[in-house]
Amino acid sequence: MSQSRHVPVMLQRCLDLLAPALERPGAVVVDCTLGLGGHSEALLSRFPEARLIGLDRDKEALRLSGERLEPYGDRATLVHAVYDELPEVLARLGIARVRGVLFDLGVSSMQLDEADRGFAYAQDAPLDMRMDQTTGISAAEVLNTYPPGELVRVLRAYGEEKQAKRIVSAIVRERDKEPFDNSARLVELIRDALPQAAKRTGGNPAKRTFQALRIEVNGELSVLERAVPAAVKALDVGGRIAVLSYHSLEDRLVKHVFAAGAASTAPPGLPVVPERYQPRLKLLTRGAELPTEEEVAENRRAAPARLRGAERIREDAE
Repeated sequence: MSQSRHVPVMLQRCLDLLAPALERPGAVVVDCTLGLGGHSEALLSRFPEARLIGLDRDKEALRLSGERLEPYGDRATLVHAVYDELPEVLARLGIARVRGVLFDLGVSSMQLDEADRGFAYAQDAPLDMRMDQTTGISAAEVLNTYPPGELVRVLRAYGEEKQAKRIVSAIVRERDKEPFDNSARLVELIRDALPQAAKRTGGNPAKRTFQALRIEVNGELSVLERAVPAAVKALDVGGRIAVLSYHSLEDRLVKHVFAAGAASTAPPGLPVVPERYQPRLKLLTRGAELPTEEEVAENRRAAPARLRGAERIREDAE
């Protein structure tokens, strides 16, 4: 296993954002996207009195991060769960409120690096893309069974793919001859389906389609839509949340939840705004923060990252 894939994105900045909330003894921090445990290890080491709850839907990731975090003993509790299950996980553990929450929404480097998972378009592999391989439908099933209109919707909505119709008609034509089962055939088909001009922009032409399939297979946006508000709700007053997104769809969703929490809900024209209408959140980042050029040079997977942070400043209105 190469160490290079263990470089957590924007690590220092995430730790600094969460620090004011985690420096008190007994603080509980949740890493909602444990992956290989890079962010978690750094949190446990920097905040020696904190307790960590780590969630991941991928059993292999849990096994590997479990080995990595073993030295921290019972300060780390790892749970097989999707991050929108955070309220249930905390209830099961008897934890009412937490001081910190971190989301790193990128596909874990392990999933990209292990060819047989089918996440990467750069190498041939079975078209699976499930983060939890024990449940749900694979990318191949999506490609082979979705009606054409539904496939176009997926590529447009989740891949922001302008050539969705062209790609889908090629997919439908080819799947009738023989169902799709590996990534190389799909990459080749996309290359052939696109007009010359579209191939000249933005890296591998299959990138957007692969992103769209991955989001669809794992229900990523609908999970995130439930997870971010649930995480904000789980924060203690003074608690902080940091979210790393990797494409505009995720970032937009996070921005929306944070902006809503940081806005007053008072009807216009009130001379004094009552407590119940006051903002619940304070934004900690101006817009989305980007990784430094040095970091991108060291870790190309950091390039698309966008970081947003917020602090819980009041209880919800009853």
